[in-house]
Amino acid sequence: MGVKKNQVPHVVVVPYPAQGHINPLLQFAKRLASKGVKSTIATTHYTVSSISAHNVGVEAISDGFDEGGYAQAKDVGLFLESFKIHGSNTLSQLLQKFQNSSFPVTCVVYDAFFPWALDVAKQHGICAASFFTNSATICTIFARVHHGLLELPLKMEDEEVSLIPGLPPFRPQDLSSFLRRPESYPAYLAMKLSQFDNLDKADWIFGNTCEALEAQVVKNSAELWPAKLIGPMVPSAYLDGRIKDDKGYGGSLWKPLGDECSNWLKTKPSNSVVYVSFGSMASLNTQQMEETAWGLKQSGMNFIWVVKEKDQFHLPEVFMDLKREQGLIVPWCNQLEVLAHEATGCFVTHCGWNSTLEGLSLGVPMVGVPQWADQLTNAKFVDEIWEVGVRAKEDSDGVVRKEELVRCLKEVMESKRSEYMKANAKKFRELCKEAIGEGGSSDKNINAFIDQLMHLSTNGFNKVSLQV
Repeated sequence: MGVKKNQVPHVVVVPYPAQGHINPLLQFAKRLASKGVKSTIATTHYTVSSISAHNVGVEAISDGFDEGGYAQAKDVGLFLESFKIHGSNTLSQLLQKFQNSSFPVTCVVYDAFFPWALDVAKQHGICAASFFTNSATICTIFARVHHGLLELPLKMEDEEVSLIPGLPPFRPQDLSSFLRRPESYPAYLAMKLSQFDNLDKADWIFGNTCEALEAQVVKNSAELWPAKLIGPMVPSAYLDGRIKDDKGYGGSLWKPLGDECSNWLKTKPSNSVVYVSFGSMASLNTQQMEETAWGLKQSGMNFIWVVKEKDQFHLPEVFMDLKREQGLIVPWCNQLEVLAHEATGCFVTHCGWNSTLEGLSLGVPMVGVPQWADQLTNAKFVDEIWEVGVRAKEDSDGVVRKEELVRCLKEVMESKRSEYMKANAKKFRELCKEAIGEGGSSDKNINAFIDQLMHLSTNGFNKVSLQV
């Protein structure tokens, strides 16, 4: 089969159907479209109606749970196995439909969680690119586990372990429990490691990061994880501004709040507001919610706190009566707009990779309150490597107490060191803009990919001609 000659390149992008995966892959599709590539998102029936982006087509494939997605499956192992079966079949049907149209598919860009998508592409004679949504550091650590260079569980008797040449050692609190206690989340660990099962067959490997953030990591791991860095995949309006009206990702599984946050922010002085959000998936337990609530109140600082409606019952009753002048509690808002607002001076975050990239790209100092998985490692980088914020310390019960939160807020917003962190945050913002801007390191990698797609569209698929 393969690509018909003299066609506009057509890329089908297949994200894992969670907000933190849809956003960067959809953003990549938009950036490709802005450079003349026809781009199509292939996502589940349950999420397809949530995605709308200029110049990007949207098609449905099946995960086997079309009415409710993962929530209907209720088990990650069951969901992934079902998605592999139904996703393979329906993606194959989609590719066949396009192959018989005026826009045959040149390449499938698939979320690394779906190695089966690579197999489907190859069955149709189409090249494929794996897209990793984690940091290069996390990808490299799991690549080393996959290749047998790190044995699980990691031995932490000495309290520190060197995982990647050229990086400082990691402590237990810097690493996912997947690595320290593999039995704790076996399905998630299997999913992380499966990303590398057939990676050697991929024509390209992409990472949502940039050289300015993780150059040393990539330099020392190129043989294991030879990725091209194309990030940060953040809407263009907040970085290079080269995609017209690109102010949001275009794929929200939650309804934004509208103008309430921005109107409230207009009433606050510059750099005076603490923005608090723990992401689209994580939910704090009652104890952590209460400690966070009282910490924000006792800090005396202005704040916006995103608390999903289903979690608001965890808040202390008296806290809900807090004067609106100090704090605003909302079920959702446009995080990018809040971070970009001049009134925002600090971002209290769970340190998911997308949120971390947004904080870096917008130049906002951070307080890291990681919950699990890669968030622990990302928080280490925020605090110790990039020095754009601090990580809040948990007590012996795994809770960040109100006194600790107040301490962190004051260090980021008011201490002598705060100016140093703010300067670093501004520096990394400029470096991120430079990377994705015209002629930057990430932009060059994207252009090289497009050049090869153009070549394939003109000459047909020839693995030998690809310079992976």
